[in-house]
Amino acid sequence: MDYIEPHAHMISRTTDDYRQMALMGCVALSEPAFWAGWDRKSADSFEDYFGQLTEFEPARAAQFGIQHYTWLCLNPKEGENRELALQVLQRIPKYLERPNVLGIGEIGLNRNTMRELETFKDHVSLALDHNKMILIHTPHLEDKHKGTRLIIKALQSFQNLDPRKVMIDHAEEHTIEMIRDNGFRCGLTLYPNTKVSYERAADIIEMHGPEGIYVNSACDWGISTPTAVPQFMFEMRRRKHDEETIRKVVYENPIAFFSQSAHFRIARAAAPVARTEELAYVD
Repeated sequence: MDYIEPHAHMISRTTDDYRQMALMGCVALSEPAFWAGWDRKSADSFEDYFGQLTEFEPARAAQFGIQHYTWLCLNPKEGENRELALQVLQRIPKYLERPNVLGIGEIGLNRNTMRELETFKDHVSLALDHNKMILIHTPHLEDKHKGTRLIIKALQSFQNLDPRKVMIDHAEEHTIEMIRDNGFRCGLTLYPNTKVSYERAADIIEMHGPEGIYVNSACDWGISTPTAVPQFMFEMRRRKHDEETIRKVVYENPIAFFSQSAHFRIARAAAPVARTEELAYVD
C-alpha cells in the first residue's frame, strides 16, 4: 500500500533511508524545519538551511520516486531568541513560493514561555498574511497538555484563521480531544520514549476513529525510525483492521490536508483490492 510520511526530518537521515522508505511504499513526504541540535547564531544559517530544504532534499528524494515537500520557520526551541526570530521571519517570505513549500512549520512551544508564545504568534501572522497552512509542534511529556492548551488559545485569537488548515502534531491520549473538538487536524508521532508507540497509536484510532488524524515518524538525528508509518500499518493489520481504514490514516488523510496547498500535487493511487480477511497474521 502506498503511504505518505507527513513529518520527517530527512536532512538528518541517510540517502539509504529514502530508499528504504520507497521500498516500503512511501510516495511523498513533508519535512518541517526543526532544531539543528544547537541554537543557530545568525539568520544567514537559516537561509542555508531553507536552501537545502527547497533544493537539495527534493533532488535526493526524487531519486527514489518520492515527492518531497517542506515547511519553513524558526523552531520553537530557538523561539526564546526574539531578536533572531524577527530576523528570520523577515527572510522566510522569499522562499514561500518555491514549488515544494507547503506552509509555516513546525512552529509551537517548547517550554511554554512568553517569548516562545510571541514568536509563535508572529509565525501564525506570517502564515495568514501569505495564505499558508500551518504545522504545529506541541511540547514534550509533562509540558504537553498546558502547551497544547496555550497554542489553541493563541490560534483562536486570530479571527481569520481556518482550523482546517492547521495540523497540530505530537498529539497524545490527553490532548487529542481538545485538538479535534476545536476543529484542528491531528498528528500522532511514532517516536520512541517521548511520543507515541505503534500500539498506542492504534489504540487512539480505535478509541477516536480515523477522521482528521494522520501518523508520522518525525525521524531525525535521534533514536527514530523512518519506516515507522509502515510499522504502524502492520500493527493495524495485526488487529484485523480493514485496509480502507488503514489507507485513510496513512494516505487519504494526509492528501486531504496537504491538498489545501496549491503546491501539493499527487496522483491518487487506486484503492487496494486485498481484504484484511484474505491475509493471515499470527497474534
